[in-house]
Formats: sequence, structure tokens, C-alpha cells
Amino acid sequence: MSKRTNDVPARGLIVLLCLMSAANTVSIGAFPALLPELGTVGGLADWQLGAVAGVFGFARMLANVPAGLFMTNHLARALVVAPVFVLTGALLMAFGGSFAALMVGRALMGVGHTLTTLGALTAILRHRAGPRLASSLSAMEFAAMLGVLSGAGLLALLPRTIPWHAAWLLACAPIAAGLVVLPLLARTLPRRDGDEVRPLFARSERAADPVAVPAVAAAGRGWLGLLAVVAGGAVAVSYSTLEQFTIPLRGSREFGLDRAGIARLLMLSQAADLVALLPLGALADRRGTARVLGGVFLLFAVALGLVGFGGLPLMTVGCALFGVCMAGWMLPLGILRSATPPAQVAWRTALYRVAVDGGMFAGPFVAGLLSARHAGVLPGAMTVVMAAVGIALLAAARATARSR
Repeated sequence: MSKRTNDVPARGLIVLLCLMSAANTVSIGAFPALLPELGTVGGLADWQLGAVAGVFGFARMLANVPAGLFMTNHLARALVVAPVFVLTGALLMAFGGSFAALMVGRALMGVGHTLTTLGALTAILRHRAGPRLASSLSAMEFAAMLGVLSGAGLLALLPRTIPWHAAWLLACAPIAAGLVVLPLLARTLPRRDGDEVRPLFARSERAADPVAVPAVAAAGRGWLGLLAVVAGGAVAVSYSTLEQFTIPLRGSREFGLDRAGIARLLMLSQAADLVALLPLGALADRRGTARVLGGVFLLFAVALGLVGFGGLPLMTVGCALFGVCMAGWMLPLGILRSATPPAQVAWRTALYRVAVDGGMFAGPFVAGLLSARHAGVLPGAMTVVMAAVGIALLAAARATARSR
């Protein structure tokens, strides 16, 4: 009879997941600062810039469901093949020499990042659920943000004479270095004992097991899962709009900032994110995820207004607030996990990531379409949305406290 290992993984697994996440996000931090130069050298229109920035999220959105179904029973394999997609896409972007090559390369990188991110999240949500969940998620996000900050910092330090494709390849080099972590990670992941044949794609780890009803759903609060999905999508749209479009293009066109100046603004937000990440995760573990996340969303609405409509000093303040708010990027997953059976973590997380990565695509793509005549529409709309979701989360937290 087969037996599956369900023990909470050792600290070494969390460390390996963090190292892998950091290696795969350096290129994400470098890309926004290269966007204006990529458009100038390639002669791309605004809608093309938005498409290149947004196809990353679009590819991740399309890959989430099949990746989640695959990871239900083959998590280690998914993590091993992820860097192949990322490196192939990076090389195609650097040497393809056309708009189509940029689109395909960026899409391949999106698929690879889906396998990496969804795999790491599945491992944590499946094996680290409990009172330290928010802190574990924040630790992984902390590592990912170190990678993003390193990418932006690299662009700020490199001489301006280096062409964009050379700078891009340097930013993608840590992905290849991260390959050394994969054998250790595959051995560290908890495994099933026995030789049972597992389906290639599945929604649940044990098809014969009855689906357990979570305590939150039994208490009539399963709708919090839907609110978590809405919150994740709203954060994704806001994040991708600001970092991949509004900040680099407003900085370049309205304030005359060069590559290094844009990178410094992005580094400011990323540094604020790093400072707030671990304390915010600990606070969510102690005070309740919905309550903390509601406050974060209200602050996010303020940041959107400052970055989208303020002058350079106010935009700078907005970038710092934006970074603080992005420290709550992982918190909706804590709400989602409370309503998800352990055997369906990969599947439910994949559905959540469809909303998130759909927002990652929609943000810069819609911003690119609107930038010529209605540049302020999307930041203004997301300011209202973030405030509304924040109020809903605070109301949910209060309702949950009263029902106890």
C-alpha cells in the first residue's frame, strides 16, 4: 500500500525555494528599466511596448491551469523543467531581432516563471499551512524581491554604453546559476512511497479521497476565497501597470529620466517592499490576514494616485508607498488556503494564479492602448477598485471576528 509523505518540510526546503525564486526574478527587475530603450531601438509603438510587457502575464495566465493540474502529482518535475523555458525565452528576446521574437521570447519566459512560482507556492501551501503560513509566504516573496532589486540595481550600475540586449543577458545569468539548486530541491521535496502510477494531470492528489470541507467554508465564510481571488487580480493589475508601464514611461517622457533614473525609482519601491515584507507577514499571522490586507489595499489606493497623477516628488513618495503595499502580495493566498483542502492546493492555487497573471497581462496592455489619449484612466480606475476591495476585506475581517 502506498503512502504519501505529508510532513512539513525541513527548513532546507524553504531555503532552496527562496534561492530558486531569487535567481528567477533578477530578469523581472531588469526588464522595466530597459523598456523605453527597447522601444527606441526597435522602433516599437506604445501598443507594441504594452504587448511585449503584458504578454509575460498573458502566457502565465494560460499556463497556470495545465501547470497546476500537472503539479498535483509531479511537482518536482515541473520545477526542474522551468528554467529551460526561461532561458530559451531570454535568448530569443536578445537575439531574435523582431517584435515577434520579443513576444514569443517573453511568452516563453512567462511559462517558465509560472512553473517556478506556482511550484514554489504549491510546496509552501501544501506543507506549511498553519500559524506560520503568512511568514513562510513572505520569506519566499522576500527572496523573490531580492532578485528583482538586484535586477534593477544591475541596470543602474551598468554603463549606459552597454546595449540593451547585453544588459538583458547579464540580468538573466542568475537563472543559469540557479540550475545547481534543482537537484537538491528535487531530493528535498516530500514524496510518496511506493510505485503507484499517478496521472499526468489531476485536480486532487488522491482521486478516491472525499473532498474535505474546510472549517472556514463550514462556518459559512467560503466566499472569502472568492474575495482572495479578486484581491490577487487587483494587486496584479495595479502592480504591472505601475512597474512595467506607468513608472518607466512617465519617468522618461514627463520627467526626462534616463535608464538609471527609472531604475532608481523602481529600486526605491523594491527596497520598501523588502523592508516591509517579513514584518507584514508576521503581523498577518498575529492579527489576521484579512484585517492586515484590508489596510494594505487602502494604502495602495493612495500610492496609485500619487504615481499616476503626481509630480516627480509625489511620484517618488508614491513609489515608496507602492513598495510597502507590495509586501502584501502573498497575503491573499493565506485567505485562499483557509478554504482549500490540502489535496487540491495545486489546482486551487492555479485558478488563483489565472486571475493574478491575467491582471499582469491586462495592466500594461490596457495602459498601452489608453496611453495616447487617456493615460490616467487605468490608474484612476484601479485607485477606486483597491479602495473598494480594502473596505470589503476589513468588513470580512470584522464579520469573521464577530462569528467566533
